[in-house]
Amino acid sequence: MTFTTSVRRAMWGVLGAAAVATVPFASPQAADPIRIGVIYDFTGPFAAGGSQAAAIGTQIAIDLINEKGGVEGHKIEAITADAQSKAEVAINEATRLLDQEKVDLIMGVYSSAHCVPMAQKVDSQKKFMWANVCVASAVFKGKNLKYVFRAQVHSDQFGWASCTFLNENAEKKLGIKPSDLKVAIIHEDGPYGSGVASGNEENCKKYGMKVVLKEGYAATAPDLSSLVTKLRRARPDVILHTGYNPDITLFLRQAKEQGLKWAALIGHGAGYGQIDKLVATFGKDADYIYNVDPVAAQLLDPKTLAPGLGDLTAEMVKRYKAASGADQVPPHTSMGFNQAWIFFTDVLPRAIKTYGGYDPEALRKAALDTDIPVGGTIQGYGVKFDPPGSEMAGQNSRSSPVVMQYVNGETKIVWPTAIKTMDAVLPLPAGHAYAR
Repeated sequence: MTFTTSVRRAMWGVLGAAAVATVPFASPQAADPIRIGVIYDFTGPFAAGGSQAAAIGTQIAIDLINEKGGVEGHKIEAITADAQSKAEVAINEATRLLDQEKVDLIMGVYSSAHCVPMAQKVDSQKKFMWANVCVASAVFKGKNLKYVFRAQVHSDQFGWASCTFLNENAEKKLGIKPSDLKVAIIHEDGPYGSGVASGNEENCKKYGMKVVLKEGYAATAPDLSSLVTKLRRARPDVILHTGYNPDITLFLRQAKEQGLKWAALIGHGAGYGQIDKLVATFGKDADYIYNVDPVAAQLLDPKTLAPGLGDLTAEMVKRYKAASGADQVPPHTSMGFNQAWIFFTDVLPRAIKTYGGYDPEALRKAALDTDIPVGGTIQGYGVKFDPPGSEMAGQNSRSSPVVMQYVNGETKIVWPTAIKTMDAVLPLPAGHAYAR
């Protein structure tokens, strides 16, 4: 769905009118609003690839906070910007929000191609940025950023998760030892796809798997038939794919046309996180695709989380469906909501109460004090940021993705074993369009 400015405003208006839920921070005294620049892709290919869903999740969190008086009496005022699925627009919008709109911080950002340069720019200006969705490890790795933080998972973890899942299931499910398993890695060639692919290659090789092909392509490529031909020659058992929405659609169509078959296709977030789009385009052919992502919160058992988080997830789901009109709630909704919620209920109140305000230095100190245990967020993982001087300074060291599988239009958790809701279907069942 492509968003015009008027549609975007209407969507956020619907969210603002949603029902009241319990929010812990309120104050009877009015205070200046905290102005937050929220950047997502409301138009262009990234909008339907998860950015739109993340934006709705973020606004739901803002609405819930404001309905109970804000944070320490400060209402949250979101100044939204459309990155238009273009890196140069995203950077220009960040500059405009900071320099002209005078926002107190930047939040959001879907694409890692936008996030990597934006994080460096914001940090160099000693402004504060809270990243909700982008996952590239390159945002932080070796950068020693001081004013940029991310509670979200990072791309190295994606590669670890899919390869570990295969290592645990190859012999049990496929009758193939990990050392004999043939894996192909294909990816869009931006920071996101390249980062995940590097993690795939490193971790699968650690398990002794045979990487028979590793190749990137432009996300805007009009034809992927040559890549499909290479995959047919390589004959991998498993394909690990990282892409957005249009390129995934193109790949699956051309793979079917050329008769490419596999035992398993494992996607890594972005376009693979949008089950409704996959089902709408491919119908039953979308069954049994895997997706590595931070978990969609509604898939978790509330009993494994801190008290009240199950109710919070239910409220998020209700509001998302009302705002979007969709039946399925993709993982990106939880990402946008969860990261915003962590900031509004943990970091921001501490900055105000302990460090005297919400300037970049106070927010930085408050973020470094964050210590949320596993089970303390709606997505299950805890939050503790790597300290200054470490390789991933500013990254949440307690974050973790899961492996999900789509079956009959529903999303099931298949890994890790401790929280799985279904046993993985591996290999593809006979009769499936892509089954060998």
